[in-house]
Amino acid sequence: MKSIRSGAAGACVVAAALALATAIPAAADDAGLPAVLPRLETPALYDDAAGGKADADDPAIWRNAADPDRSLVVATAKQGGLRVYDLSARVVQSVPAPAPAHAGDAPGRFNNVDLVHGMRLAGTRGDFAVTTDRGNDRLRVYRIDPAAPNGPLTDVTDPAAPPVFSADQAEINEQRTAYGLATWTDASSGRSYALVSRRERTTLALLELTPTATGRVGYRTVRTLNLPSAFRLPDGTSWSPCAEPGELPQVEGMVVDPANGTLYAGQEDVGIWRLRADLTGAPVLIDKVREYGVPATYDEAAEECVPGRDPGYGGDRLTADVEGLTLLSEADGDGYLLASSQGDNTFAAYDREVAEDNEYEGGFRVAPASAGPDGSEECDGAAALNQPLGRRFPHGLLVVQDGHDAPGDGDRAATNFKFVDLGDVLDALDG
Repeated sequence: MKSIRSGAAGACVVAAALALATAIPAAADDAGLPAVLPRLETPALYDDAAGGKADADDPAIWRNAADPDRSLVVATAKQGGLRVYDLSARVVQSVPAPAPAHAGDAPGRFNNVDLVHGMRLAGTRGDFAVTTDRGNDRLRVYRIDPAAPNGPLTDVTDPAAPPVFSADQAEINEQRTAYGLATWTDASSGRSYALVSRRERTTLALLELTPTATGRVGYRTVRTLNLPSAFRLPDGTSWSPCAEPGELPQVEGMVVDPANGTLYAGQEDVGIWRLRADLTGAPVLIDKVREYGVPATYDEAAEECVPGRDPGYGGDRLTADVEGLTLLSEADGDGYLLASSQGDNTFAAYDREVAEDNEYEGGFRVAPASAGPDGSEECDGAAALNQPLGRRFPHGLLVVQDGHDAPGDGDRAATNFKFVDLGDVLDALDG
């Protein structure tokens, strides 16, 4: 094709069991795909009490137009809140997630993040980071200003902002709450929105971001849409992905193409959907995970799914979960949709053009550098920006989450983010 830009953990035990039992060979982990090497990595985060329950998940890249060398990466750390990194992958700010509303309530937990550019607030335009607070079923909004005295992020969330999906605190505590996120500014109206998915449900919500007269940002629900949870197979039978009782196949990774208002949504155990960002019209499934159509039964004792024979209705590029969708744009309107194939540690690239039916264009993996950072495994979130970012990344940047940072620290689960030169990614896809 040609040459790529942004938009995390699902039923990992289920996906791993399905991948094993459907006999996907180990060689499929790279399947002859080219490898790119990370240039830098952020400090490890640890999801334990000593580490502040911090768990890397989803990044977004903010370009400082006045000084590209001072661009930033804003990333979620779940119960650890937000981390802001410079282009040397050093922490420049840590933003805590909110404490529980009351004793016994769920704590704040930041799941996904995306950016809004040029939104007017209190008489001036600025850039903002928007994140889903899964613990409180809300969005939180932060103004980005690298000159701010206490760090580049300042919380401007309207304190009156309501829960996204839940009716009350008891329902919030059940944690079927705001999960995946993508932002979108409608070019025709200038209004900015957040597309938000619901944990353990198939629901997507379109929320308009609403600046207030007091210099805060709230939101209102415009409409919702439910993706399918059951699917008709070619043999006439019906299939639903295996999950714990009561859970439906959720969406997390999402990204909107600003050129045409197209939303791409990764339903973790199903595949990638293409639909209008205003949530009207019919969604189209552009690719399926390998496990699509595989019958399975949930084993309560083992707390995992036991799959049956693979009927062969799935795809051959994505191994569940499908995660971390990001759009890599090019100046001529070309580019790629990238998706993390979490189950086999690879990334799939699709033609950005809807007219080409988002044709598959190839893939790659982020492999360990021999004398540098390790690679990316079980990647939850990814973000790409195809613009010059100063001396370190003149060809642009891809940031990917690593679900198993090495060498780790004993038995402590470690995660972080890898910084990859985008020129290396383009070379791998165009090679």
